[in-house]
This record gives sequence, C-alpha cells and structure tokens, in this order.
Amino acid sequence: METKDDYTQDGTVDFHGKPAVPSKTGKWKACAFLVGYEAFERMAFYGVASNLVNYLTTQLHEDTVSSVRNVNNWSGSVWITPILGAYIADSHLGRFWTFTLSSLIYVLGMTLLTIAVSLKSLKPTCTNGVCNKASTSQVAFFYTALYTMAIGAGGTKPNISTFGADQFDDFNPNEKELKASFFNWWMFTSFLGALIATLGLVYIQENLGWGLGYGIPTAGLLLSLVIFYIGTPIYRHKVRTTKSPARDIIRVLIAAFKNRKLQLPSNPSDLHEYEMEYNVGRGKRQVDHTPALRFLDKAAIKKDPTTGSSRVPMTVNQVEGAKLIFGMLLIWLVTLIPSTIWAQINTLFVKQGTTLERNLGPDFKIPAASLGSFVTLSMLLSVPMYDRLFVPFMRQRTGHPRGITLLQRLGIGFSIQIIAIAIAYAVEVRRIHVIKANHILGPKDIVPMSIFWLLPQYVLIGIADVFNAIGLLEFFYDQSPEDMQSLGTTFFTSGIGVGNFLNSFLVTMTDKITGRGYRKSWIADNLNDSHLDYYYGFLLIMSSLNLLVFLWVSSRYIYKKESTRVKEALSVQMEVNPTLDASLGLQV
Repeated sequence: METKDDYTQDGTVDFHGKPAVPSKTGKWKACAFLVGYEAFERMAFYGVASNLVNYLTTQLHEDTVSSVRNVNNWSGSVWITPILGAYIADSHLGRFWTFTLSSLIYVLGMTLLTIAVSLKSLKPTCTNGVCNKASTSQVAFFYTALYTMAIGAGGTKPNISTFGADQFDDFNPNEKELKASFFNWWMFTSFLGALIATLGLVYIQENLGWGLGYGIPTAGLLLSLVIFYIGTPIYRHKVRTTKSPARDIIRVLIAAFKNRKLQLPSNPSDLHEYEMEYNVGRGKRQVDHTPALRFLDKAAIKKDPTTGSSRVPMTVNQVEGAKLIFGMLLIWLVTLIPSTIWAQINTLFVKQGTTLERNLGPDFKIPAASLGSFVTLSMLLSVPMYDRLFVPFMRQRTGHPRGITLLQRLGIGFSIQIIAIAIAYAVEVRRIHVIKANHILGPKDIVPMSIFWLLPQYVLIGIADVFNAIGLLEFFYDQSPEDMQSLGTTFFTSGIGVGNFLNSFLVTMTDKITGRGYRKSWIADNLNDSHLDYYYGFLLIMSSLNLLVFLWVSSRYIYKKESTRVKEALSVQMEVNPTLDASLGLQV
C-alpha cells in the first residue's frame, strides 16, 4: 500500500479519481501519447490551412480578396473557439472529457472536408477551360465542413497542451525542471506535423489530388486518437476546486464596485483571506498579494460587524486571480499585431509566391504554399538550440531558471518578426521593379525572379515563433489563475484568431479604400499590377509602433507569485475524500 509520500504533491489524481502515483503516472511517459496526437492534428490543420487560399481561388474560383478574407475568417474561428472549449473544461467537463468529445467533432469536420474535395458533384464544373463558379450548395457544404473542424478545434486546442502540462508536479523539483522544457518540445512536435503538411501534403494536393491530400491527415488524426486513448491509465488529472472560476472575475468586479467608497486597510494582511492550511487542504495554491490594480483589493475588505451585513467578502486569492487576468489582457492586446504578421504566411505570402519562378528542373514545380515549410524547418532547428544552448547560456548569466523572463522572450520574438516584415517589404519592392523592367502585365504571367527570394522572411518568422509563439503559450499558462489554466491558454489561441480577423479586416478595407474610383488597389486580383509593397510597409510601421507599446506594458507587468508550501496530508486527504471525481472533472 502506498504511503502519502508515494503520491503527487499537487493534488492530481488518476482516471478513477484516486491520488496519482508518480512512478506509475504522468511525466514524459504520459506526454508521449499526447504529442503523437498533437503532431497528427497539426498535420491535419496545416494540411488544410497552408493551401486553402489556393483551393479557394483555383477550385472554387473565388477572387484574391475574398479568398484571403475567407481564409482569415476561418483561421480566426479555429483560434477563437477555444475560449468556449476552455470554459467548458474549466467549469464543467474537465480537460480530458472536453478534449474527447471535441476531437470526435474535429474528425467529423475533416471527414466532411475530404468528401467535399473528392466528389465531383461537390465541386464546380469546367468546360473547355472555362469554369463555373461554385453553386450555393457546394459552397455551403465546403464551409460547413471547414467550420465543423473549427468547432472541434475549439475543444481540443486549449485542453491538450494544458493537459500535457498537468502531467508534471510543480511541487516536485525534478518534475518541475522537466516541465520547464515541456512547452519547447511540445511545440517541436507541433512543428513536425506542420512540416509534413507543408512539404508533403501540399505537394500531394496540387499534383496527386485534393482528396488524397485531405484523406491522409484525416486517417492520421483517427490513428492519433487511438494512440491517445491507449495512454488513459497513466494520465494525471487535476481536480477542479472551484465550480465556476470565470465567474469569480465578475464577482470581484462587482464587489470592488460596491465597496468603492470604503477605505482600504494600510496593511494588505488585513484583507480577507483563508489560512494557508485551508487553501492547501482544498488543493489550492495561495497567491501572494500584489500592489497592482489596488481598486480591486476593495472586493476583499472584511465586513464591518457593526453593520450586520451578511456579505461574504472575496478572498485575496480571488482578487489576485482577477488581477492576473487583467494583466494578461494587456499583454494579449499587444500580441494582435504580431498575429496579423503571422497570418500572412498562409495568405499573401502564398499568393505572392504564385507569381514567381517556381521550377526546379524541367519537371518539378515548387508549390507556393510549400515555402511555409521553411517556417517549420527553422522552428525545428531553433527549438533544440534554444532549449539546449541558449537557455543554459543565459541561465548562467542571469540566474533565471528560464534563462530570460517570459516577457523578454516575447520582446525578442516580436523584434525578429519586424525584421521579417521589413525584408518582405524589400523583396516586394524588388519584385515590382522586375515586373516594370520586363513589362509584365497579365495576372498569370510569371515574374522572372526565384521564389527563394521569399525564403528569408519565412525563416525569420519561424525563428521569431520560437520566441513569441512558444513564449506566449507558456506565459499565458504560467500566469493564469490555477483554476483557469485552460481558459488562460486561450489568450494565446484567441490572439492568433483575432489577428487573423484583423488581417481580414485590414485587407478588405485596404482594397476598398485604395481601389476607389479608377485607382489601382494595393491588393488586387492581379498582383502583378498592384502595390503589395505599400501594404507590407503599412504592417511594418504598425509592428514597430506595437513593439514600443509592448515594451511599455511589459515594464509595468507584475508576475504571479505563488506560495509553494504544501500540506503534507494533502494526498492522504484526497485519497479518503469520496467527493472527488477526476474522471469527469467534476465535484459531485
């Protein structure tokens, strides 16, 4: 029989609701099953996303602006829906079951999408090289499949990575050290799936058929789910200690407003908070008080016994949770412009590449979307270098466990991204110069300039993502209130989603404003007779200004401070507590 020392100290349990045994559960042996799913899921997503703009223009015959807008709207939905999935996980079903149900919807969407691109009756017909536009029913079926996939992603994306992070015990020094590298290697496998998509699947779609190009990742996704469920006996599950953690944020705001005329105590220790032993006994970590957003502290002012009020004040823990969310919101706002830059990879960068010379020898033409593989390749090469070389090197000089702080990591990534968009601008200026020198006018005319001119911007965005994409995922997980880590992770996904919507809005408005009257639009159907360089210059200016705002916001950000004391009886208490049902993620 296991003693209390044989259980995890963070309160996690196994599938049956019993305290998790470290030697039998969690760590990388559990994550091995999870990363398999992540690789196949990313292969499926990027197999669709990286070449979707080409499918819409060549198969459904949409114009450039419409196709870019539709890709951005769909991508935005994929990254926005995790807000709902995270809320369901944190407040109702738990991460495991939310992921389970959502993954089935995801597979359904991929299956429908494969059918949509395979059956002739679901695609527009062509006669003597003249193609009809897609019918209403064909468009409806295709986009229904796409958005079914987006709904499924809403439940899988925020929960699979946080479920993976749950496999490491923060109170165990050895496991905490392993967790420090978790997000780096998690994203490494994600990049691996994306690489297979942008190199292999894109080529298959354009040369062997769209049905096969979508069918392969659909089959892979089904296989990955089988692998995921094989690992069920060794997964650790976090037990919810708050029925509706998101509701606490609203309650803090309401309580602070009601107490707005009350005087705050000079000593924060006079605010309402339970004893350390009480919080730890309930499996909750106690967050230390911070001086930020002092107005919210009024929600924790203890009631005056002379008033006879029955009002129960909020605790410091709950108030600090609200402060964390508002602090993260400010950081989130300054990630939207970088996400807009990232959105170019699957839209305008691809359309730009279709105008360039793509032949490698007489028989092979590089698919324009495959250049996105260099984003992934640069990520795959940079992640091990960052984790094994950069972090130890910086750790020796700064003494910081991560080498540099999370916000410093983001700042470096945003700076590299600005260099990337500056190069994209310069390359587009060069492309327009070549167009004028060779008197190229037709929309299908190929510019005598190698597609590899675009390579530096792809590579730099990949390197930037090692800093900002992984850094953002880790930042929002690390800084979220304990009971809201799935919801907190959606700050990362929703930032990408809003960035896609923002790019869709900017492209549409730029086209309407610059194309008024008889003027040429910056983003016309004929990219050989437009000014994409002006749009890239506009993004460059916005990115530079955004970096200045980020530096100002990050200089005022206060990191979460948790007390790591653990009540020794926690694991034993959980063992005898019959009210904890971790297999459902509920308290019954």
